[in-house]
Amino acid sequence: MKILLNQDELDAGVERLAREINETYGNRPLTIVGVLTGSFILMADLIRKLEMPLRVGVVQTSSYEGTERGALSINSEMMLDIAGRDVILIDDIFDTGNTLQEVTQLMKNLGPNSLKSAVLLLKTGRQEVDWVPEFVAFDIPDEFVVGYGLDFNDEYRNLPYLACLEPADLPNTDS
Repeated sequence: MKILLNQDELDAGVERLAREINETYGNRPLTIVGVLTGSFILMADLIRKLEMPLRVGVVQTSSYEGTERGALSINSEMMLDIAGRDVILIDDIFDTGNTLQEVTQLMKNLGPNSLKSAVLLLKTGRQEVDWVPEFVAFDIPDEFVVGYGLDFNDEYRNLPYLACLEPADLPNTDS
């Protein structure tokens, strides 16, 4: 694997995100909703740097099998009541944008006072939607990445850095 962002660079990016969110919201109470499973490390690191009163919840989505995008499933049973609240939806990566757009629409229907999104990564050139998250830590090239919560077949989430999977890292599919 080729390291794209090391641990210090990731820490600095999370610090930048927190600073932007702190400046935007000040002391206003905020509800953070993390998209599982990929955002859990980002969310844990980010909320410790936020200075306003917080509520934290999650929504679970799934759309990948290996490196291929499949049908999106959304499980919002663990999400907090967000009606009348200022909310930031936290996700690991903005790739095509389809997942975040669908989750955002679901959340808008629940009546938040305001709803913004924050992502660790925006993958350049992959977007299929007409908007981008309000808060982005890093723009990255169009490569499949793992680490810092992102996975390949449920592996590599624990890496403290972000790495690009190379062909030699993928299982042999020539059978």
